[in-house]
Amino acid sequence: MTEPDTEDTRLQQVVDGIVRIAAGDLSTRIRTSPRRDAVDAVITGINLLAEELNSVYQEFEERVESRTRELQAAHRQMQRMAMSDALTGTANRTALMHEIDAELVASEEGLKRPAILMIDLDAFKDINDSFGHQTGDQVLVEVARRIRWAVRRGDTVARLGGDEFAVLLPETGLTTAMGVAARVQESLAECIRVEEIDVWPRASIGVHSALQGESSEDIMVRADTAMYAAKDAGRSQSKAFEPVMLYARQFRREMAAELREGVGRNELFLAYQPVVELATGRMTGVEALIRWRHPKRGLIMPDDFISIAEETGIILDVGRWVLRAALEQVARWEAQLALEPDFQVRVNLSAMELQRLDLVDHVRRALAETGIAPSRLVIEITESAFVSGGDVEMYSLKSLDALGVGIEIDDFGTGYSSISYLRRLPVHTVKVDRSLISEISADPGQLQFVDAVHGLIQAAGMEAVFEGIETLDQAADLLVLGCRSGQGYYFSRPLEAGQVAAILESGTTLPLVQASAAAPTAG
Repeated sequence: MTEPDTEDTRLQQVVDGIVRIAAGDLSTRIRTSPRRDAVDAVITGINLLAEELNSVYQEFEERVESRTRELQAAHRQMQRMAMSDALTGTANRTALMHEIDAELVASEEGLKRPAILMIDLDAFKDINDSFGHQTGDQVLVEVARRIRWAVRRGDTVARLGGDEFAVLLPETGLTTAMGVAARVQESLAECIRVEEIDVWPRASIGVHSALQGESSEDIMVRADTAMYAAKDAGRSQSKAFEPVMLYARQFRREMAAELREGVGRNELFLAYQPVVELATGRMTGVEALIRWRHPKRGLIMPDDFISIAEETGIILDVGRWVLRAALEQVARWEAQLALEPDFQVRVNLSAMELQRLDLVDHVRRALAETGIAPSRLVIEITESAFVSGGDVEMYSLKSLDALGVGIEIDDFGTGYSSISYLRRLPVHTVKVDRSLISEISADPGQLQFVDAVHGLIQAAGMEAVFEGIETLDQAADLLVLGCRSGQGYYFSRPLEAGQVAAILESGTTLPLVQASAAAPTAG
């Protein structure tokens, strides 16, 4: 009787095969016998199932491998995106800081320490404002290309944001770094042509060669500090970091904090420079000029703190304080005197204030609370603030005009705007910059030029005020040209409110060349 032994062996093979398959060995195959009976049929079914499972598993493994490769490629792409600037294709700040850290580690092993160039384009905002952000972006792409061309193989070019770039120079001393900065300046000296528009890029460059013990943040701060020193020195300048620059930067920080506190402590006050009718010498208005009476530093003029206020955003609080203080003073003059109907107070408004959505509501509320007619207020805005053409700015200008407030462009002749452009804006008056009239008495050509500018302003339906009149000859020449209004030291330096009241009450005509010594010095 051998049949049962044979049958028992095949059954054991089936059990063993199932165990191996269940354990994951899908290559397992159970041998069939020549009998081709029911047991063999079961074995064949098990083998077919193992083969199908093996095929499914292999396909699954291939899919997993493919998806893994896709995920790895996507991860690498995300890493590249996270470490590069989308517009210019250069490295970004994160990548730059990683590279600096790596260079610092290498320098500890005996290699020379790196240097950094901090590059900031001069007056790039004017390019955006004048020609649009699309043109500005094309300029940035070309600037990045030129910087890459100017630096050495192995140097890292990064765009940090806006119009600010940086270059990491591995194992580089200060002398070599200054040479690279000079090549960057040279590369930016040529005009950039963008859709028939000529743009002349200029840059301020700060240079710092790392010292022992400095971190990546220390190096960046020092290069950035040097860049601001270069910007203060004028356009297209390169400056190497010096420790004294940090003190100047710290001083500006302290000044900003003190200014913020000074607004709340009533340390600010206004002086008023008369605007005069040239033909009669009658004062037709004043320009409100801010001053800061610092408790320790004494009198601080606006040139020494307005730029700090703009950099830190404090200009919003300062500007609103000036508007309110000027209107309150006009209210006091109205209560004391019979002001002429055309008497106006001019208040300067920064570009940052013009971009505030609540500007018009603030002006409307200040006028209502002080009881001043909108026609007595003239908002002065510089050329650069006008030419941006943004929706918020246009809304503010048109809403102020509808409110009845006068709008005057300040420092005309120093920026990018034109009369044809200004005609599309609700501008009532143009204040011609002092630089245009400084030589009119000595240069007939300049006199003719000023006459032409005045004619264009009149042809556009606007009035002109000429600022910076310092001599009788200048005043006389402007009067001959038919100019109606002006201001400057020839007529009067900025006055205190009481001095303005005295002139208005007495009907005194200007010039007041001597303008009381008690008046604050103009700035």
